Amino acid sequence: MASAQQANEFRKGVIKPTLLKIGLWSPAAEELLLGTALKESRLKFRRQIGGGPARGLFQMEPATHDDIWKNFLKFRAKLADQVMGLRSSPGADPIQELTDNDAYAAAMARVHYLRAPAALPPAGDVQAMAAYWKKHYNTVFGAGTAKSYVDAWNEVFGA
Repeated sequence: MASAQQANEFRKGVIKPTLLKIGLWSPAAEELLLGTALKESRLKFRRQIGGGPARGLFQMEPATHDDIWKNFLKFRAKLADQVMGLRSSPGADPIQELTDNDAYAAAMARVHYLRAPAALPPAGDVQAMAAYWKKHYNTVFGAGTAKSYVDAWNEVFGA
């Protein structure tokens, strides 16, 4: 698992600047994305353990990535341009970008949450963030639990 210092560096160096760049920053969004990355990859794994399809520090599946572009960003030109601008080059392979380009992956994770009908939980409420992650990111079909999100957060930042 990442140390608190590594997590805070990722938060300040990747998550916050990315969210500001795409106009979707809030303290809650920043915290939710950090918790998501801690839970999904421990800020370490860029490919799903066991050979699954998930990629990057946010462990987004290519099918989810493609669905976001096809059914959400396609209808939001300004946001699509902002997210596309985070790719290393216009012709870059999107799944490779999801795997290795942390800013692009963070933007895609934020847009994934933007599609959820419910408002983000308040910053500082780890239990509510965990429940939100489970419902809107991991989903009822995912193997993760809200408790595992809280555990991942507490392992880095303490209970």
